[in-house]
Amino acid sequence: MLALSLLLLLEASAPVAPAPETRDVLLRRHVARVVLAQVRKQDAAWHPDQRDCAGLIRFAFRTAYKNVAPERLSTPLWKDARGRPADFADAETLLMHSFRPLGRDDATRESLRTGDVLAFRQEHDSGTVFHLMLVVRPEDRAHAPARVVYHPGEKGAAVRTGLLNNLATEAPLEWRPVPNNAGFLGFFRFKEWMP
Repeated sequence: MLALSLLLLLEASAPVAPAPETRDVLLRRHVARVVLAQVRKQDAAWHPDQRDCAGLIRFAFRTAYKNVAPERLSTPLWKDARGRPADFADAETLLMHSFRPLGRDDATRESLRTGDVLAFRQEHDSGTVFHLMLVVRPEDRAHAPARVVYHPGEKGAAVRTGLLNNLATEAPLEWRPVPNNAGFLGFFRFKEWMP
């Protein structure tokens, strides 16, 4: 009986093997690595003609899937304006057909995960312009705050990054992800990553 008790005690105190990481966690981690690497130096594999805010998201997701789940790339990740699979989608089309809105409030901002998107719509003399920023949030929130990473859209521009909470309080109003900004469309998540 004592041997059985000791065996049970040893089994209970033995280190538990960590659970295998899910595909979702691995994909998000790779998206973060890809976009943060673009801040330092833009990857030559990211075609110069596609270097804008939507292009950064397409490149990061496609690269993450190539590394984690290449079989998923047997069909395009994105949907076109008619809802058909497509390799290319501009910012507006990505939002409407490949991402789902999460909300626009502070609670939603706090719940964002890496790979989620902030979306803005600005009216200019030349027409409506959509702009996307990608969220990078450390898995262990105690070690670093959430960031946004984005390409400003101008040819030859560098990829930029900043703290998400600073964007909400210090950016010009038209770029603040807050409910009283009419140009802020909300926070979005890739539909395939929704439960």
